This record gives sequence, C-alpha cells and structure tokens, in this order.
Amino acid sequence: MCFKTRLAAKILNLGGVISNPTDTVQGLTCLPYEASIQKLLRLKRRSPLKGLILLASDVDFFYPYVQDADLLAQIKIQQQPTTYLLKASDGVSKLIKGEFDTVAVRLTGDVLIGALCQQTNSVLLSSSANIAGKPTATSILKLNRDFKQELDFIIAPNKDNTQPSQIINLQTGERLR
Repeated sequence: MCFKTRLAAKILNLGGVISNPTDTVQGLTCLPYEASIQKLLRLKRRSPLKGLILLASDVDFFYPYVQDADLLAQIKIQQQPTTYLLKASDGVSKLIKGEFDTVAVRLTGDVLIGALCQQTNSVLLSSSANIAGKPTATSILKLNRDFKQELDFIIAPNKDNTQPSQIINLQTGERLR
C-alpha cells in the first residue's frame, strides 16, 4: 500500500476529512465520527437533512447501519456503481441518514476505497467533492479553492471518475437515479 493511502487512513482515523477519487466522482470522505461528519457537511455547505453515503469494500461494514441484514446479501459489486437504500438501524445518527429512515450504501471494488476501509477498519462516509449545488471539483486547485484549504488531505482526482452512481431502493426496487 502506498504512502499516500496509509497517510489518508491515518488522517481519517484521527477524525479528518479528506478528498479522494471514488468509483464514481471525486469525493469528500470521513469516518462515522460526529465531529468529522459535521466538518464534512460544513465544508460542503450541505444540509444535514440530506444524509450521506456509506461506502465500503465489504458488506460486513454495513451491518451496524442497516435493519434488515438479510437484504445485504443481495448487494453485489455492479459494473455500474450502484447505491442502495436500506432501512436504517435504530441509533444511526441523523447526520448519516438525514431526515430519512433509510441509509444509502454502496459496495465497491475500488482499490483505494478497499485499502482505506481495511486500514481504518471502518465504513467510509462519502459525498461528492463540491459545494452544495455546484459542479464536483476535478482538480486539486479547485478542491483547495472551493474548500479554502480546509481539507485535511487530498488524493488527486482522476479522469475515470466522472459519473454519479445509480440509486435503487432495495426494499421496493424503485430506481431513483
């Protein structure tokens, strides 16, 4: 594992917010610590009512956050990145689920996400790397400008991650995006 990935994992473990490429678009990422989530929301100027995506390389990371663990067995890594909505477990922070009774989870085979999950032994909370309502940042310069150099660490965007995931409510089968 490269130095940047180890450093990013250490910063996440210390409660930091980083920007990193994901299997979809450049993201802002933190661990499920209240202060970290609040910082991520503040940086994005995002309403806490919207919720965040739980991102992981293994479904086992999702178990504490979902009510119906049997539904997790249906989640597989898809060719097109897919975010699933599942009923949230009791006690899941409103900062994670927003105003909803569901959590958004995305399983990915992305190497970087897998390494960060392994190094932190945690699910990652993720949201696109943009100010609410604005385009996603696609360069380190734009990340620093948009977030006023308040990110704790940046792993440079790549040109492969430009499309958001599709969103499916796993309980109803409804496709939302």
